[in-house]
Amino acid sequence: MKRFDEGKKFRFIFLTGLLIFSLSACARGVVKNESRNAGYPIAPDVQTTAQRVVVSGSTPSTAINLWEISQYDRYGYGNWTYGPGLPYDKRLDIMPAAYSGSGVAKKTKLINFFTISDIHITDKESPNQLIYIQRLHPTLPVGAAVYSGSMPYTTHVLDAAVQTVNALHKQNPVDFGLSLGDTCNTTQYNELRWYIDVIDGKVIAPSSGAHLGADTIDYQKPYKAAGLDKSIPWYQALGNHDHFWMGSIPVDHGLRKDLRQSYVSDEVFATGDVLRDPRKMNSRDYYVGVLDGSTPYGDIKYAGPVGNFKSPPKVAADPDRRSLLRTGWMQEFFKTSSHPAGHGFNMTDAKNGFACYSFVPKAKIPLKVIVLDDTQKEDDGSVDIHGHGFLDQARWAWLKKELAEGTAAGQLMIIAAHVPIGVEVTAPNSEMGWWTDPQNAVTLPNLIAELQSHPNLLLWVAGHRHSNTVKAFISPDPVNAPEKGFWQVESPSLRDFPQQFRMFEIYLNSDETLSIVTTDVDPAVTEGTPAAKSRKYAIAAAQIVQTWDATTKWNPTHDPTIKPMPTGSYNAELVKQLSPAMKAKIKTLYP
Repeated sequence: MKRFDEGKKFRFIFLTGLLIFSLSACARGVVKNESRNAGYPIAPDVQTTAQRVVVSGSTPSTAINLWEISQYDRYGYGNWTYGPGLPYDKRLDIMPAAYSGSGVAKKTKLINFFTISDIHITDKESPNQLIYIQRLHPTLPVGAAVYSGSMPYTTHVLDAAVQTVNALHKQNPVDFGLSLGDTCNTTQYNELRWYIDVIDGKVIAPSSGAHLGADTIDYQKPYKAAGLDKSIPWYQALGNHDHFWMGSIPVDHGLRKDLRQSYVSDEVFATGDVLRDPRKMNSRDYYVGVLDGSTPYGDIKYAGPVGNFKSPPKVAADPDRRSLLRTGWMQEFFKTSSHPAGHGFNMTDAKNGFACYSFVPKAKIPLKVIVLDDTQKEDDGSVDIHGHGFLDQARWAWLKKELAEGTAAGQLMIIAAHVPIGVEVTAPNSEMGWWTDPQNAVTLPNLIAELQSHPNLLLWVAGHRHSNTVKAFISPDPVNAPEKGFWQVESPSLRDFPQQFRMFEIYLNSDETLSIVTTDVDPAVTEGTPAAKSRKYAIAAAQIVQTWDATTKWNPTHDPTIKPMPTGSYNAELVKQLSPAMKAKIKTLYP
């Protein structure tokens, strides 16, 4: 009996020791994992461009190529400083000619919201991202959208932007957020999951395939995203990059029958110079390359003329790179821990890919937001770049119905869409303008006429062009019915310079006009973080491909209502007159 007790005691001590050892090892593992998955807090000094702006330094005299990232410091590329705040340009373009606004005060704040756009979350190790094609056009501005040094850091910039929204929310509560499309760079499942998971505050492992450099390289290391404040609902719009390969070509109805398979293949994609002619994708002239995640600068490998390779270059295949159909892309927004579930697609026919819906942000405010899918269709048969604005008959009928219902209900209205309108009219061959194909259910003039027939329409917000422009759509009868005018505000890209998002505050003024105050915001990055490095690389790209002048010195003769954008940013107070009926309603709500 004694021997049994001693044996029992020994086993107890052994098991207890084993348990303690295991718990200790577990604890060490947790600490190690927590350290490995630590986040990247932003700088505590959060300011908007009304207080300070990011100003690029002068472009260095020595010309280098975009992909020579290791030489940026040597020649001074990516240099920047903070400059003084950007004042608000008070815009009266759509008001009566005699209106001065003098003595008018902002009386009641109606709503406060933010917009983000063109995040372009990118799997830089995917075998079909077109990286090499930029080398064929080293100074072509659109080439920087195909490849730039900021590509590896897209999730990090989004995380910094989300944290900046949270900080601003503590200063001035935010009612909701709008994401205006191009969440993904090229329709991939893992790109979309990284995007949603950053906003949800999950652990992000921003690499794919063999996960090279995941333990050592800053842009490859897993980290814990902060997540959007759970009290802020956010809503999603569809962009062309979210359902077209590289935002340009239908995956299943395009020129290459092997395009869908190329996403999950272990063979690097070979194609022609699609930046010159989309039909060149049928050629197999160049291997497009991938970024080497084991190198600090994301060196390009497996790229160049097909004749330079004895056999097709290979990568580790990854099923998470699969291309999502429009319906599958929308369904992912129901797999989220932020609010609301579906992020707007719960209010529409998501199972059939109808990506239009509307919502009322605050029950006591007579304001409706109309989220409109104005991207092209996958099966339209077009062989050009699929970046045009477009409405099929179903979406056009839906938009007219939403506008009519909003007018009848006495609601102020905002349209949120990916593609802006009326900003590419001087460039008829632009791939970003309103599509002139007969398949489009409405011409641009007829669309604008319909919008101007609803005087409660305040604003069209859009992304797509990576620009900060503000445009006035002046009433067709500015003397007798100035309230038929409305504003359009574009939000820039979080990937490309100036890497900003926008805040909007709508006020009722003392004279019963409205003021829409829109402010650009730079994410408050902390020095030494991946997001800070991305800012440097985005500025370097603007210097190298010479987009700085085009960004900051827009020629107003193209459109007298589009003003120059100092430092690439533009803050404004946009004044809007209400219709007599809306004035009467507002008086009862806010006596």
